Amino acid sequence: MADISEGWSETMDAIEETQKICDQVKPQVEEKTKRCYEEFIAVKYRSQVAAAASFLIKVHVGGCSYLHLKLLQNAESQIVTVDVQEDHCKDDCLVPF
Repeated sequence: MADISEGWSETMDAIEETQKICDQVKPQVEEKTKRCYEEFIAVKYRSQVAAAASFLIKVHVGGCSYLHLKLLQNAESQIVTVDVQEDHCKDDCLVPF
């Protein structure tokens, strides 16, 4: 059964638009984690639309390593990195945090 808590969509496979969002926030994520990523590939995502759009995205960063990103689209339509969870693996569920 899908976890659709707090208005979040079901987890879906990443699409081209998801990767474009990841490409935009990669420098923000690298600054937050103090790491540089050669690979930064969107794998899965969830979205929530309320006053502003929010996204949870699972990103493959090489080997067996994955990040979970929490992003927000602000009033100026810019995507901002709210939080990053490190040390995830391929099978970890993408849950709101």
